[in-house]
Amino acid sequence: MFSEVAGRIWASTRIGEEFHAICACGGRFSGTASETRAVALLERLLGEATGTGVVREPHAYRGWTRGPAAVTLGEQRFAAHALVRSPATTAGGLTRLILDLGRGTTEDFERAGAAVAGAIVLVRHEFMVGSGHFHRRRKYDIARVRGAAGFLVACNQPGGLLVTGSSGDGGPGHIPAAGVAFETAAALALANGAPVNLEVAGTFAERSADNLFAELPGESDEWVVLSAHIDGHDLASSAIDNASGLAAVLALARAVRHLAPRLRRGIRIALFNIEEWALLGSALHLAGLDAADRRRIAFNLNLDSVAGAPGLTALTSRIQGVEAFVRRTAAAHGLEIGIHSPFMGNSDHANFIRAGIPALRLCAGFGAASSNMRLLLTPGDTPDKVTAHQLKEAATVAAALLLAACTGEQPPAPPLDAAAVTRATAD
Repeated sequence: MFSEVAGRIWASTRIGEEFHAICACGGRFSGTASETRAVALLERLLGEATGTGVVREPHAYRGWTRGPAAVTLGEQRFAAHALVRSPATTAGGLTRLILDLGRGTTEDFERAGAAVAGAIVLVRHEFMVGSGHFHRRRKYDIARVRGAAGFLVACNQPGGLLVTGSSGDGGPGHIPAAGVAFETAAALALANGAPVNLEVAGTFAERSADNLFAELPGESDEWVVLSAHIDGHDLASSAIDNASGLAAVLALARAVRHLAPRLRRGIRIALFNIEEWALLGSALHLAGLDAADRRRIAFNLNLDSVAGAPGLTALTSRIQGVEAFVRRTAAAHGLEIGIHSPFMGNSDHANFIRAGIPALRLCAGFGAASSNMRLLLTPGDTPDKVTAHQLKEAATVAAALLLAACTGEQPPAPPLDAAAVTRATAD
């Protein structure tokens, strides 16, 4: 069964064509025309891949439109990029002392003590798919709780690259936030303790976004959810993150659809939206399921940033049985699949785990800090960073895991109780 599916994946030329078509929509930032184009395209492609109807699941959310941003130090004015859902500064911007906190870990904030209150805090973005990553949103939350007036995160790669990503939700207590270039951070660090001016513009409005679903029923009423996220950022075309995952899902759906009726568990394909907004699309979907619906989901296999660098890693979140499941599957088919056990709540698999559903994320280039993965959330996340060979490798590894999850007498792991969720999500 696996050999047949893998053969279909490697014989097809569509995976590369569809990847480039998705990238051609633009960065797919939620609430933009680029996202609208991508949803329409993916609805058509998913229907063609599965040979079945595609369901749009709309969700209302508090949308946000990005305006211009800049940082001024003396006579120097530097480009900046407002982080997702940043509050706007008042006319003329926000002028405060700059406080360089290096990485911006909990310990860095503790050492700074009272100096954080009222300052514009500067921290560094980190390589996102590796051990020890301290997420930007955690840094932002510490900064605002400790009374910072503004927040800047600097790209960790030279070359004038801005960096983007989410911050808070724009509600009470949240602070203006923007991404800046490596070189800008170097200039600000030399002026540590000097006044700088931060300007951020952005407006909020109620919007709606669509998740997309297609189902390939199996022999039972249980499902394995195969997921990837639609949306991205507007600095580039979000090619690695996550046109790669979308293209791999489409290729896998096309290769496996004829086998689905013979599988113990059916395949539910979920393309989630507003993922870059703190995983909002999958959170809203799972919140809308009743207990019986959740019980029927045996497992989630989430593909996010699965090409752009050699090597694929499963993020298994310490869920009992999942690591052994990955190792068995890899050994059975002669595949190399890395395993990272600690929880990383940086994609939609995290919401499944929080809902008590075992899940893993598959990603490329884990720990390869010099690879193209270093360009995530920057203008460097472009189609030339991804090869068709990498996309087919990702779809093939995902096929092995998907088929094993769908055919096994038992799912990869039992449903998670509250204690298991706590263990899995501990970081």
